[in-house]
Amino acid sequence: MRLATAANEAYTAPLAVSELLGCKQCGGGPDHDEELGIRIPRPLGQGPSRFIPEKEILQVGSEDAQMHALFADSFAALGRLDNITLVMVFHPQYLESFLKTQHYLLQMDGPLPLHYRHYIGIMAAARHQCSYLVNLHVNDFLHVGGDPKWLNGLENAPQKLQNLGELNKVLAHRPWLITKEHIEGLLKAEEHSWSLAELVHAVVLLTHYHSLASFTFGCGISPEIHCDGGHTFRPPSVSNYCICDITNGNHSVDEMPVNSAENVSVSDSFFEVEALMEKMRQLQECRDEEEASQEEMASRFEIEKRESMFVFSSDDDEVTPARDVSRHFEDTSYGYKDFSRHGMHVPTFRVQDYCWEDHGYSLVNRLYPDVGQLIDEKFHIAYNLTYNTMAMHKDVDTSMLRRAIWNYIHCMFGIRYDDYDYGEINQLLDRSFKVYIKTVVCTPEKVTKRMYESFWRQFKHSEKVHVNLLLIEARMQAELLYALRAITRYMT
Repeated sequence: MRLATAANEAYTAPLAVSELLGCKQCGGGPDHDEELGIRIPRPLGQGPSRFIPEKEILQVGSEDAQMHALFADSFAALGRLDNITLVMVFHPQYLESFLKTQHYLLQMDGPLPLHYRHYIGIMAAARHQCSYLVNLHVNDFLHVGGDPKWLNGLENAPQKLQNLGELNKVLAHRPWLITKEHIEGLLKAEEHSWSLAELVHAVVLLTHYHSLASFTFGCGISPEIHCDGGHTFRPPSVSNYCICDITNGNHSVDEMPVNSAENVSVSDSFFEVEALMEKMRQLQECRDEEEASQEEMASRFEIEKRESMFVFSSDDDEVTPARDVSRHFEDTSYGYKDFSRHGMHVPTFRVQDYCWEDHGYSLVNRLYPDVGQLIDEKFHIAYNLTYNTMAMHKDVDTSMLRRAIWNYIHCMFGIRYDDYDYGEINQLLDRSFKVYIKTVVCTPEKVTKRMYESFWRQFKHSEKVHVNLLLIEARMQAELLYALRAITRYMT
């Protein structure tokens, strides 16, 4: 396939550049320093992710025919294969839905002009100091004719976009505080007013990029080679390797691994998997034998919600946003941590009263046709995705575990399912996993490789990427529920 070949070349070209220009050590090709007078950028990272070995990602991408087709489509649409796409390669069914949805939001007919869409993406990613996404959309914003002056800071953008800053802030960090007054302020701003259709488009973009920032940090996505932090012009200093080998990725820096999982023995992490399997079996037996009362279920939800407020990493330090990111939003001190540290109450949002399937889906589809369907499909794929495996075990029903992860995230946002026993969460999710989940969802800029490696130590990288897909879709749905409920209340 011609496009697939082009896509593959797009990814490998920066790494294989020394083959084109040759090097003195190999004795081949021209001396680029003396004859061509150009400097060759060298990728700083070792692949699309800082957490996942490059060879695992590329092996999946090279073996799957469906991936070649998806790469071709992505390359044709965007003119690039970004690192997020290359990490999502582990789950082609989800990736296909993700790319289709993102393409529709950014490039197909819709209420907002193209440059507004990318600028809103910049605003959303900047709330979590995600320079990776900010850089991508700065380039896209300029490519579609956006005014470079807007990039000097939010105060240089049109007042209409500046007005969106408050909703962006609350939606990213404390969505339970969104009210119909926030919506009314945007829809009745005189000459700077938003239409309902425009606002729904903006809300979907904001939630999409807040969640994508979570995935970017949660999977340790490396900067693109053409962006800041993605390349260097300094020659490599690794001994015993030809420069050609190093720039082509044929080096072995990762052959001296650091066991950042605190040097935990293989046997210890093996027993963790066995213990989790046993807990799942016991919980299933308890389900079959007895069912808790509604009062007990409500009490367990409140306990879990309250406990989730105090789940923090031991290295939970303040992250100061860089100027090139913080200029795209206001009130840099506003965040989730402020709320949780002060023990403020999160009101309960009952899914039985307002849910995505019965309310949010139809509202989005009515005001922004087809998008509700695309988002709904993506939610269902992420929630139901399974290969019936857990680490070294096969033929496993993982539905109980997937539901616990999804509902724990919604619980942190105050969202309750009346038919779910929240006592299962503490049985299935240990503290290190809860710390990772909460950090990825609420303060993704604080995720570390140590956090990534400290949970599910016997599980494959593909399974941890799968976890991240659950996290970002559950987060996106939680934000949408609060925003769309506020819009519904305004309309009624």
